[in-house]
Amino acid sequence: MSFYEHLTAATAADRAQLFAAPVVADCLQGRVTLASYLAFLGQAYHHVRHTTPLLMTLGGRLPERLSWLRRAVAEYIDEEIGHEEWILNDIAAAGGDADAVRASQPDLAAEVMVAYAYDLLNRGNPAAFFGMVFVLEGTSVALALQAADRIQQALALPNSAFSYLRSHGTLDQQHTRHLADLLERMTPADQADVLRSARAFYQLYADVFRTLPSAEEQPCS
Repeated sequence: MSFYEHLTAATAADRAQLFAAPVVADCLQGRVTLASYLAFLGQAYHHVRHTTPLLMTLGGRLPERLSWLRRAVAEYIDEEIGHEEWILNDIAAAGGDADAVRASQPDLAAEVMVAYAYDLLNRGNPAAFFGMVFVLEGTSVALALQAADRIQQALALPNSAFSYLRSHGTLDQQHTRHLADLLERMTPADQADVLRSARAFYQLYADVFRTLPSAEEQPCS
């Protein structure tokens, strides 16, 4: 069994808790509102805008034993930079106020998740940051494309309101294979820290979803 397979199996219960968040269950069961979608995009903006700064911090904090990761981190930065603007464009296309979101403060759950990511890099083992990568990209692969289809079907929004979900869902499928290769090269001690942080990030990300308004009882189809 590869480490990626072990990590997936070991975090199954944590992942199930995230998928059980009311707003996630609502959409997967065929219920969604514009308010819940805009709220999701708003909180996504507040954590996605930190992706590039976090990756840049990671690159500078890698110890010599992990120096082989720097090229991969640089590639991640190149691919991830500017994705928060996709979200703002989606908000505007869905009828929301992108400028208000840009100027707003995140909900506490999103702020805590981002703060924990910075803390891992500044206080803990930088390798553990890949636990966050595993959670966010894995969740995107599992949910993003399906959620985009359900939401669009329910709300009759234009394709331009789903650039974040659809582009990330596709891009993260490619990243998953690359991430598995990177994790396999880590030492057992670093892998253990990745597993620990992945469990923490599943809880933190689930909290972000739990703060979102639940959809009204209306069918997506």
